[in-house]
Amino acid sequence: MDQSTRFTYGKLAAFFIPLGFSASLTSLTHIIINGTLSRGENAAFIIACYAVALSLFGIVERPIIVFRQTCSTLVKDRPGFKKLNMFMLIVIALLAGFSLLLAYTSVGDWVYVTLFNADLNMVSTISDTFKVIFLVIIFSGIRGIYQGIIISQLETKWLSIMVVVRLFLMFLAAYLFVAFDHVTSMAGAMIFLIGMMVECAISVWKGNGLLKTYYPAKGPGLTIKEISQFYTPLVFYFVIQTFLIPVIYIFLSQSQNIEMSIASFALAYSIVNLLLSFFMYTHQLVLQLYDKNKKKVIRFFSFVSLLPSFLLIILCYTPIGDVFMCSVMGADPELSKTTLYVMQFFLFKTLVFPWVDFLNGFLMLKRLTKKMLMAQVMNIVAAVVCLTLLVYMVPQWNGTNGAIAVSIGELVGLFAVIYIVRKASGALGEEAGLKKEA
Repeated sequence: MDQSTRFTYGKLAAFFIPLGFSASLTSLTHIIINGTLSRGENAAFIIACYAVALSLFGIVERPIIVFRQTCSTLVKDRPGFKKLNMFMLIVIALLAGFSLLLAYTSVGDWVYVTLFNADLNMVSTISDTFKVIFLVIIFSGIRGIYQGIIISQLETKWLSIMVVVRLFLMFLAAYLFVAFDHVTSMAGAMIFLIGMMVECAISVWKGNGLLKTYYPAKGPGLTIKEISQFYTPLVFYFVIQTFLIPVIYIFLSQSQNIEMSIASFALAYSIVNLLLSFFMYTHQLVLQLYDKNKKKVIRFFSFVSLLPSFLLIILCYTPIGDVFMCSVMGADPELSKTTLYVMQFFLFKTLVFPWVDFLNGFLMLKRLTKKMLMAQVMNIVAAVVCLTLLVYMVPQWNGTNGAIAVSIGELVGLFAVIYIVRKASGALGEEAGLKKEA
């Protein structure tokens, strides 16, 4: 029996669906936390302080989240894992030092007030919350590197299992905080930390078992240069992503109806991201399975990549959308109608995003992460240029301008990454041909 016969669509689904499921479930983390904080006394103050601490955490965590991709791509033996682990510990130590500086000195106070527009009466609460939430970074890094091993061995069902356990214990912790009337911003950080610690513990247990079973004790390992050449562009790729939405909010503040413009875009964007969360690990499909059967991987993904667009069409063009906006999202009729209209212009993003991540997987596979960074920069530039023109020419389009700009940026990013992949494929093909001739 040849490899293509053994490699079935069922195996593809068994690998990809748990990945998507775990990514989608992870998005419930902050719903649980915000739902808990909304039950506290002076809920608006509590949620605002937690939101600032979480926003700062999101920026500091960026260099950590890429260790999952780095591990699943580069590690082939235990010496390689050990070297990557040492590299990660250095990064964690640097980030921890920076976080402690923010948490225990006046530098943090300046950041909260100047960069996040926090009121002075919020500073102490934000600082206390950040002292807890920065610990999540440590467990996030350890979790990610061991999940890279789990994904490499196609044991993705464990990612779904650990996220389910994580959410259950977070929900239990949230219930206890509410029951004992101890709902504060720091309680939200504690709920987040408990969830991450549990997921980290399961990741280490399962990942370590797979490492000992399937990875040779001796091998060429990895060099710091190999790791940094793959890792560093990926960090910048994710950091650049964080700039786009704040920039869009700045431009939308020039719209005709500022409040409705920002609110409808923010709500539409969050819903679209929820639909696309299932495809956050698409690159892993390429990293782990593309070389085994390219045709089946592409056929399988061509089908499943249409799902977010299909769901978005249902929300935008059927009565289900109105029910969802009013009952689930709690939006009033005017905001609901405006948000559903804005969401229509995200259709290109839902069609394009899965393929951008798929092709980025190819660039990771070939260790061309610098090229990913180039495509991402073109995406951001195109979105900002488009938004500048739209806000200047048709400010009355309000939040729609943001959706159009994001979609056009994503489309430009797709064209860029297609060009880069085709060029890289040609260069790699020529190199392989020269090696055969030699």
